[in-house]
Amino acid sequence: MPRRKPRIPDSPLPQRDGIDPVHLRLPLDGEWATVRDHLVDRLPVPAEVVDGLLEAGQVADVDGLLTATSPYVPGGHLWFHRPLAPEPRVPFPLRVLYRDAHLLVVDKPHFLATTPRGSHITETALARLRRELDLPRLSPAHRLDRLTAGLVLFTLHPAERGAYQRMFADKRVHKEYEAIAPYDPALALPRTVRSRIVKDRGIIAAYEVPGEPNSESRIELVEHREHGPGGPLARYRLLPRTGRTHQLRVHMNALGLPILGDPVYPTVADPAPDDYSRPLQLLARTLEFTDPLTGRAHRFESRRTLQAWTDHETWAAGPAPTTAGAEPQHQPTDE
Repeated sequence: MPRRKPRIPDSPLPQRDGIDPVHLRLPLDGEWATVRDHLVDRLPVPAEVVDGLLEAGQVADVDGLLTATSPYVPGGHLWFHRPLAPEPRVPFPLRVLYRDAHLLVVDKPHFLATTPRGSHITETALARLRRELDLPRLSPAHRLDRLTAGLVLFTLHPAERGAYQRMFADKRVHKEYEAIAPYDPALALPRTVRSRIVKDRGIIAAYEVPGEPNSESRIELVEHREHGPGGPLARYRLLPRTGRTHQLRVHMNALGLPILGDPVYPTVADPAPDDYSRPLQLLARTLEFTDPLTGRAHRFESRRTLQAWTDHETWAAGPAPTTAGAEPQHQPTDE
């Protein structure tokens, strides 16, 4: 029987801006005299930053707050709030579509990451929802790319998160996406695309390689029309069977149909962090599943539209939206 992973004690530090403190387990073979000495050696920050955290009461173990002279305890648990750089405010609200005793379903805007990662920490859907709805235990059941808009499911209780994550892992969730991309009358659709997708750490673009397929997407044409000098465009329904990184974007690009507004496929661009012009025209439109805890059948539909289809001229001009033009917040609803 496999050994159970030791339970991590609850953090003595509260969340800050919806972000959990960092947890460290001190090495058993450590020979540092103080916790400060260990943190100075381990953390990629100047010593004065560590001193500032200790002086501000931002470092703790299971017995409480630590100081610069607190002794090093091999195997001990440690928590601290890492310094956070200022982040540009993503000027679009989250729409809460549904909430019950177990679930929260939101309609995420473009440009807002689902969970803290890299340079996107406090300006993420998870951190915002924890702050705005006072739900410190909220956690995501799956993830949606920062540049993709649409439906994301969160769980209210950590003990229940695994059941919903398994639901996604076992492919018991029906997911539909919508995309705007060029129209090619010579391309026969619908079709199922299967390929092996590889994503290297530190490299933004995923790519296809020969070998056993690890990704599968069904591509369907919904409608097409002319859009002036930019050429004909089409609206597509995308049905991912698997969930590789950037899968739908890679598959559409491989068909010669790169999704409008994609800064990675076919060419990697480097837009400014606060450049909200011409969002990626990809939307997580539908989530449908049977709740693994209650047995209730759910089907959720995004209320968003893709601007390159409804107002292509404005989208192509690329005006940077402001908070004054942001969409109104929707209140939670119980079905």
